[in-house]
Amino acid sequence: MDNIRFVLVVTFGMLIFMLWQAWEQDYNPKPVVATISTPEVTKNKEDLPVTAQSTAQTESGIQNSVTPATSVTSTVKTIKIKTDVIALEIDLQGGTVTNLDLLNYPVQKSNNVVNNLRELVGMSPAEINSTPIRLFNSTPEKIFVAQSGLIADAGLATANHYTVFSNERDEYSLSADQDTLTVPLIWTDNQGFVISKVYTFKRGSYEIKLDQIVKNDSGKVWTGRQYSQLLKVEDTSSKGNMLTGGMRAYDGGVIYTEKNKYQKISFDDMAEETLNESSKGGWAAFIQHYFASAWIPPSQEENHFYTKELNDNRFVIGTYSPMVTVENNTTAQFSSQLFAGPKVQPLMEQVATGLELTVDYSVLTFIGKPIYWLLNQIHGVVGNWGVAIIGVTFCIKLLFFPLSQSSFRSMAKMRKIQPRLKELQERFADDRQRFNTEMMGLYKKEKVNPLGGCLPILIQIPVFMALYWVLSETVEFRQAPFMLWIQDLSIQDPFYILPIIMGITMKIQQGLNPPPIDPVQAKVMKMFPIVFTIFFLFFPAGLVLYWVINNTLSIIQQSYITKQIEKAG
Repeated sequence: MDNIRFVLVVTFGMLIFMLWQAWEQDYNPKPVVATISTPEVTKNKEDLPVTAQSTAQTESGIQNSVTPATSVTSTVKTIKIKTDVIALEIDLQGGTVTNLDLLNYPVQKSNNVVNNLRELVGMSPAEINSTPIRLFNSTPEKIFVAQSGLIADAGLATANHYTVFSNERDEYSLSADQDTLTVPLIWTDNQGFVISKVYTFKRGSYEIKLDQIVKNDSGKVWTGRQYSQLLKVEDTSSKGNMLTGGMRAYDGGVIYTEKNKYQKISFDDMAEETLNESSKGGWAAFIQHYFASAWIPPSQEENHFYTKELNDNRFVIGTYSPMVTVENNTTAQFSSQLFAGPKVQPLMEQVATGLELTVDYSVLTFIGKPIYWLLNQIHGVVGNWGVAIIGVTFCIKLLFFPLSQSSFRSMAKMRKIQPRLKELQERFADDRQRFNTEMMGLYKKEKVNPLGGCLPILIQIPVFMALYWVLSETVEFRQAPFMLWIQDLSIQDPFYILPIIMGITMKIQQGLNPPPIDPVQAKVMKMFPIVFTIFFLFFPAGLVLYWVINNTLSIIQQSYITKQIEKAG
């Protein structure tokens, strides 16, 4: 019994250490990535999607066929757009979406309680970076942009993401009396062929609708397709080591198809093999901790999904549509949607099928999803994520009540027969085999299950792990206040009060359990509240809050059961 319990506790301790390492990877400042040179986009069109038509274009000279009216330079102007939730720029070279800021999600949030205490002791308020999270970025070492365009048969005019468009205004802003904002871009070959790119933004939405309109008065039949893709530089500083690599938030590519559903395609996967897959509907995305960016083509179309590894550590993931023929003197319209925002699951469910799966709960998704649903339901009533965590703790405790009841009864019985076990140990100190025989006989006589106190704990570990992922991956907890000094449930307690309380409750709970007979094990066990407290100093406050409430409820339940068994004699 003692050996089994000791192994379980050590295993659990290692689990906590691994979680702490994973949290360090997610929340501690990352080292600065070495600056790379700016890609020379005007000389190499390697990031265009490869199709039979694009290959034919390359062979016939794509630079001349795409932009006969204007010359592409590296200093094309951008237009600025602002809604109530996002601010971004659109580069007129290709109509590429770049430098997108999430206005409601600052990099850091000020803690008024901490600042007030700092002022009381004569210190200035803590410096924070309150600028919005930048999702798309044009900085060379952090390149992440959303590109789109058209690919046509060889010899036909078209506009891809190297083509220079024109626009009448430099800035657009969603006014208080507007629900939608439209930004049109136009390109023409001055020979009767006109392509318009129209971006549509909605109030309160992270969806950007894109319509690419082909007007053909050229006297020829035009045949082509649309494509939409994300280009990103891999952040190599975020890669974990052998210990924590499997426990970090996923950062990489994802596609969703009708046949294979949700598929992760890491940067390493893209480097090893080029994706070549077709599906009706679906979407292609790059995801990261808390945020996602996805191109969503029309759900009724048969779309092709692809990836490419480019030079300078850049990667592309995207889709292109079926071929469309546009007769002379007619117009055709290609549509797609770009989602760029926080991974709020109820919101993403409305955008596209399966998009909510970008909230990655690892292999424990089947447990994490119900926990998140319950948290969301409770939050809808109480309006506080900290209170929601307390509510979920009660629910989980209720769910495991029969198991914990059995565990605590076993612990109480073990505690009751502890003096007799100690007596047996002293009597058979020189005969370990006889001691084990007598000990098992005592267990049988008193109807004590030596595994009864361990197995329920082991069963609950996956739930704890799933809750860790839910609290770590759910963007709603990011900068969510609880009460008093806890102004962000996703980061550590600024005063370490919750971890200390957790350590105290763990010590109290330990006192209710029978101590190991082995004195060495007993000394090691006494150290665990201290060790766990140190680990939890760096854990998200939301997770520590769960642990404090769970320990408190366990203490109440275990104290009651222990008293009942002691009264029974």
